[in-house]
Amino acid sequence: MANAWRPELGALARLAAPVALVQLGMMTMGTVDVMMLGRVSEQALAAGALGNSISFGALVFGMGVLFALDPLIAQAWGARNHVALARHLQRGMVLAVAMCVPMGIFLWDIRWLLELLRQDPSIREPAAAYIRAIIPGMPGFLLFVAARQTLQAMSRVRQALWAIFIANVVNAAANYALIFGNWGFPRLEVVGSAWSTTVSRWAMCIAVLTIAAPSLRPYLTGLRRSVLAPSSYGPLVRLGIPIGLQVSLEMSMFLSVTLMMGNLGARELAAHQIALVLAAMSFMVPLGISGAAAARVGNAIGRGDPVGARRSAVTALALGVCVMTVSAMAFGLFPSFLARLFTPEAAVVALAATLLPVAALFQIFDGLQVVSAGILRGAADTRLPAIIALIGFWGLGLPLAYALGIFLGWGPVGLWWGLTLGLASVAVLLVLRLRWVLRGDLAVYEAL
Repeated sequence: MANAWRPELGALARLAAPVALVQLGMMTMGTVDVMMLGRVSEQALAAGALGNSISFGALVFGMGVLFALDPLIAQAWGARNHVALARHLQRGMVLAVAMCVPMGIFLWDIRWLLELLRQDPSIREPAAAYIRAIIPGMPGFLLFVAARQTLQAMSRVRQALWAIFIANVVNAAANYALIFGNWGFPRLEVVGSAWSTTVSRWAMCIAVLTIAAPSLRPYLTGLRRSVLAPSSYGPLVRLGIPIGLQVSLEMSMFLSVTLMMGNLGARELAAHQIALVLAAMSFMVPLGISGAAAARVGNAIGRGDPVGARRSAVTALALGVCVMTVSAMAFGLFPSFLARLFTPEAAVVALAATLLPVAALFQIFDGLQVVSAGILRGAADTRLPAIIALIGFWGLGLPLAYALGIFLGWGPVGLWWGLTLGLASVAVLLVLRLRWVLRGDLAVYEAL
């Protein structure tokens, strides 16, 4: 029995590790932006953080829509249907660019939204200028996502990892030049950070398409006639919109809780950010497992191997829980030590140390929900998970966070308990859905 599961565990881990590193590399780019803007001024840091949160919030939906390529391409690859794979990849590329048009129009002048959110007047203009400079890089980012999801479904992720490395080097150099006015470039500060992100996103896109050309060229050569027919986008849109809504609902819950935390005070917000960054870093591992699981399950379904698909699903869930259990133990046993890695402020460390034990429980449920979502995505099951996300994140998590943290006066700990309970409800419901799906017929999604 163990001999049947060991190869699957090895294959899953080999795919999940580079996927997680790609995600961590994307997170590193934002961290470098924050570190460099923090050396300009507090106002520049706040404007850049606000502009990035809003612009990336829009991109998250588009990224989620493109996650529909996971089951479509993974199943086509498993079935060795190269014609279907080419159609899906080309449609994904076209859709990636097309989605940037409405997003760009919406984001072009965002000052009205910043005023509605009652943001500090001194940061509204630089934040709006930051977002305008981010817009030209959006197609590069989403084209990279389309290529990355395709390579991931084909179990070829190292090319994306090299692209992320190149993008990080470009981003750091461009930040140094454009934020501070080095090497003969103008000093642009906040806007310079945005242009650095735009340039690095196109570098990331060009790098992955160049490095992965041997893998992708056969599927990109020659525009297929069906790609031009709007009706042919049905499978991609029907799968993708629920995924986009699901990831947007989760992100918006965290953003809303962050805004609530900011209303409690600067110390509370600082402690919250420490706990959130630690949780986000550990989340990269189950997120990598989730992507690998979507590919492995989709491949197995495509080649007509439901037993293999179920084995991949169970292995991914077990691996996700084990990894997040280790993370939870670290959060629960060493909260003060971890908090001190971020700040020497004793009051902030003490408050963050009260949040990390709650975050320890949070870790288990977060790992369960993201891996379950990836498995369901590989099986092309996306509609009910989106409804579950709506119920768990906005029907339970956010109201509970407000009730416990604000209404009952529990403060930051209450807000984190709301997050944890919301994630727990989503995790339990997704596992139940996964159990039902795995017991049924695991068939290829529509006609490849």
